[in-house]
Amino acid sequence: MNKSVHDNLDETRSDLIKEIATLTDVQFNSKPDMNGWSIAQVCHHLVLVEQSTIKAIDWGLKRGDNAPIERKRIDQKLSDRTHKWKAPQIVEPSVEPFEVQQIIELLNESRSKLLTFLNGIDDLSTLTEKSVKHPALGDLPLDQWIEQVYLHEQRHIEQIKELKYHLNVN
Repeated sequence: MNKSVHDNLDETRSDLIKEIATLTDVQFNSKPDMNGWSIAQVCHHLVLVEQSTIKAIDWGLKRGDNAPIERKRIDQKLSDRTHKWKAPQIVEPSVEPFEVQQIIELLNESRSKLLTFLNGIDDLSTLTEKSVKHPALGDLPLDQWIEQVYLHEQRHIEQIKELKYHLNVN
């Protein structure tokens, strides 16, 4: 894995933790409206996406399409928050409340598993040679599945900032 991707993963996760670390559990689980997610649910969704990404890349390495596929501007798609996506059921967060520390531990665990998995790939060039269909972004080379983890997280950090604003949390 190249250094900039690793740095982006680290920096984005650090930003996320800074946004949530000082919240009370009540703030963390509060919803500004009944149709939206709480900050806790947004974070749980991020854990589930990271876990699903490992499965998708693993599947792609074993059975993915070997035909070269054009890289996409996923950064533009994921940063455009005017476009809303419905989360696939596999990454829908729990409705049960979470403690802030509990989610931080889940985030740390899922990131550790992702990095361990990626460090175990013998030939990283295969990540650019194989692809798997992403539920929202279409066919992606496997290395872009890694990129979407931090880009997706950045998108949701902005959502968390908005939720904090609506909850009058600084």
